[in-house]
Amino acid sequence: MEILLSVLILIFSILIALILYLQRKENKQPPSPPALPIVGHLHLLRNTAPHLAFHKLSIKYGPLVSLRFGIRRILVVSSPSLAEECFSKTNDIVFANRPESISSKHLGYNHTTLVFSPYRDHWRNLRRLTAIHIFSSISLLQSSSIWTNEMRFIVKKLFSSCSDEKSWKAVDLNSLFLELVFNVVMKMIAGKRWPSDQSGDAFTPSAFADICDYIPILRWIGFRGQEKSSINLQRKRDKVLQDLIEETRKRNGEDVSCSTKTKEIIQALLSLQDADPEYYTNETIKGIMQIMFTAGTHTSAFTMERAMSCLLNHPDILQKAKNEIDDQVTYSGRLLEDSDLSKLPYLRCIINETLRIFPPAPTLVPHYSSEDCIIGGYKIAKGTNLFVNAWAIHRDANLWEEPSEFKPERFEGLDEGFKFLPFGKGRRACPGAAMAMRLVGLAVGTLVQCFEWESAESQMVEFDEKSGVILGKTKPLEALYKPRLSVINLISQL
Repeated sequence: MEILLSVLILIFSILIALILYLQRKENKQPPSPPALPIVGHLHLLRNTAPHLAFHKLSIKYGPLVSLRFGIRRILVVSSPSLAEECFSKTNDIVFANRPESISSKHLGYNHTTLVFSPYRDHWRNLRRLTAIHIFSSISLLQSSSIWTNEMRFIVKKLFSSCSDEKSWKAVDLNSLFLELVFNVVMKMIAGKRWPSDQSGDAFTPSAFADICDYIPILRWIGFRGQEKSSINLQRKRDKVLQDLIEETRKRNGEDVSCSTKTKEIIQALLSLQDADPEYYTNETIKGIMQIMFTAGTHTSAFTMERAMSCLLNHPDILQKAKNEIDDQVTYSGRLLEDSDLSKLPYLRCIINETLRIFPPAPTLVPHYSSEDCIIGGYKIAKGTNLFVNAWAIHRDANLWEEPSEFKPERFEGLDEGFKFLPFGKGRRACPGAAMAMRLVGLAVGTLVQCFEWESAESQMVEFDEKSGVILGKTKPLEALYKPRLSVINLISQL
């Protein structure tokens, strides 16, 4: 009897110890550096791009770091396994929200756009709407003629400035790519090109949060006029979008057809508004258009510019891409089309490798936990802002061989999983990823097919970066080009 009692006490003691251990582990917080009063860890971002500051912290504290920016809890993830924990199964729902900010209020039509809206019925309706009318396979197939024609417009423009295969001409590729993507998006939305006398700077992606979001008292005193700047910027954007709505209604009459099978996105949206004006308000329509301009222009142009920079620095890779395009397209006596991209796997590897080394949004769009959860064995509190450092994951030497080298071949037959995150993962992954890949592929592929390219500098193109929501070049890429002798006849017929 005494032996049985002793065994029971021992078992009970072990169970109690195990429960206490698990509770302590559950309540254990991820590693965190020392914080300052009030500002927390904001000082660590001073004069440093967030992805670089986060990477430095991950080297010292590990791939899961807990921070505090003012009043907000921050979680930084820098490994594919932890990113998978955040964006799969139940945690994907937990982190499917966005943190509210000054930007999401004023630039996101009071947190109602596809990017800023919380994970509720409204967001699901927007996601479904854009999936059907903008980013579905059928919609992209119908829109592919737009970016094909606009790319040929760019080729014709370049050729008119330099039609001699023996002479080199300089071109600012940054401006060229921005012109292309703005024309494509505007054509998709409203059936016309972006006005040549109008700058698209107002639609440059803005910061998702600033210091006033982390230290509210600064917002109350109007620190640096940041909130006022957001309000003024949104007025500029809203005017452009409202003018497009009014112009479309004027062109088609007040009674827009209820058929959504129209070529222009704005017509489809106005048709939905006529059917359900209470839900599809002008703000909802403008919110969809705004996201296309802010998320679909500068990021795509940036990737095109980076891809061409890498090709200029690696003539052997440029030649291999040229050979692939010639074998599949040029020798058939025609110029590259959207439908050819599936036959050009090496070109896709080039785009993927560009996105790996230079992800347009290096820490992705921030997420927000709607309830307590467990990540990496640590308890993460409700209301935590999540940053996934895609830049660091893409350059991790434990995941990629020679991660700083430009090697498109690494993507041949690669199962990317969660170690490749240029468009995010899970429910809030970028819905326009397929369109971006096709547009970038067509642009880079067409320039490679039609022209010879050299750097305008005597040395290799430098990859200087300026900090911001997206990685940009401090100095726009300037390159030298001349038409290829083998395609001059094809180009001259445009």
